[in-house]
Amino acid sequence: MTAPTAPYAPAPTAYAEELLSRRLARSAAARTDGVTALSDYHQWFAACAERSFTEVEPVPLDELTGWHREPGTGNLVHDSGRFFSVGGVAVERPGAAAPGWSQPVINQPETGILGILMSEFDGIAHFLMQAKVEPGNHNGLQLSPTVQATRSNYTGAHRGRPVPYVEYFRNAARHTVIADVRQSEQGAWFYRKRNRNMIVEVREPVEVRDGFRWMTLGQIHELLALDDMVNMDSRAVLSCLPFTGPGLAQAVAWAPDAFQAALLRSCEIGADGGRHTTAEILNWITETRSTTELLVRQVPLDQVTGWHAAGGRISHESGLFFDVMGVRVRARGREVDQWAQPMIAAGRTGLIAFLTRRINGVLHVLVQAKAEPGHNDVIELAPTVQCTPQNYAVLPTEARPPFLDEVLTAAPGRIRFDTTLSEEGGRFYHTRNRYLVVEADDVGADGIGADGHPGFRWVTLRQLTDLLRHSYYLNVEARSLVACLRSLLAGPQ
Repeated sequence: MTAPTAPYAPAPTAYAEELLSRRLARSAAARTDGVTALSDYHQWFAACAERSFTEVEPVPLDELTGWHREPGTGNLVHDSGRFFSVGGVAVERPGAAAPGWSQPVINQPETGILGILMSEFDGIAHFLMQAKVEPGNHNGLQLSPTVQATRSNYTGAHRGRPVPYVEYFRNAARHTVIADVRQSEQGAWFYRKRNRNMIVEVREPVEVRDGFRWMTLGQIHELLALDDMVNMDSRAVLSCLPFTGPGLAQAVAWAPDAFQAALLRSCEIGADGGRHTTAEILNWITETRSTTELLVRQVPLDQVTGWHAAGGRISHESGLFFDVMGVRVRARGREVDQWAQPMIAAGRTGLIAFLTRRINGVLHVLVQAKAEPGHNDVIELAPTVQCTPQNYAVLPTEARPPFLDEVLTAAPGRIRFDTTLSEEGGRFYHTRNRYLVVEADDVGADGIGADGHPGFRWVTLRQLTDLLRHSYYLNVEARSLVACLRSLLAGPQ
């Protein structure tokens, strides 16, 4: 395959957007052709695993080389003052089922780069993906973006090897920028963490380094159905693709079933073609942000109540929620060969789910306006259900998330997507969530998101995609599910 070298910088017109939609749809339809091609990918992946690995040894926090407890606060900080720290936050939310609490939190104020290169081969858009090991991945290697780097990494604070391909994103004006937006990460565990999510198209030959591979969108979508294969950062960046407009249907060469047809219309339909107009959705978000009382104060780690240090970890007194632990890492195939760091470990698998239903033949997903202590602007749109069900054993009954039981008891025939996926392996140790897309039971569904649950709204995929052009509207769990939901558009295997 050879990439064209002619310059390409289309004007941001409706026609150019439609052409891009068609190109993305063709890439999504270009899946692996039978068992042989899928086997070829896994052979490549297995070969990468032999050359790249991590040996991760849990160690007590007070034995982390290069880290120390800051005098006067107890915060875990790196000796260089760079990378990230672990401190605390105190949260007050008057009137909520849990009106106040404190907890450890990761503080990483710098903005990293999560970037994917895109190029066209034989008329099909491909994306340069990386087989990357992270210390928190329970299975080692996962499919990652072209670049996945903190600012400390790509500016050389780690004193390791340069980050491959980062120059395409730091000097993106030389190329065609498909997406470029700052987005948040887990608001329950990070304090106002954000990364620059980018997709940059190149029209020049790109050297494919060891551990990297050009893939179609359809091939990536196939891998999303496999547990722990496509990492969180890849899902988050891919969700920012402008996957909308009439070009999608014109590029589909197969007959979708009723669900897929409704999903296709949900991506194509105009911004105001859903149950609520975009103006109504934006008004609801702004109103909720303006009226939600959420006070978050950074506090020293030593002043976090309900948590204790024991066994070299920091844990909640109930034994639930998460731990702060330490790891010592030896790695091959990374910019740095060995290091130590603290990590967050959620010992139980969480549940992340979209309820969907067809309204006038258009698929809608049910989102909630969710307040989390680490959000930059109080509220971001979240999946219908986002929780670790076991944690509610110690919380009031009224704190149990709406629609949790509807998701847990859904008949198999209503489950359209069901895969367990890892969260970000650079900061979270063996932390996984079960991602679900579930068709809602139509009985009584008209009231969902209206009078019965004012914190929820039915929205189309086009509306979510348009919001993803801007910062801090969809949380990282919702962005992952958007990528998973789009994978269902692929034709039959």
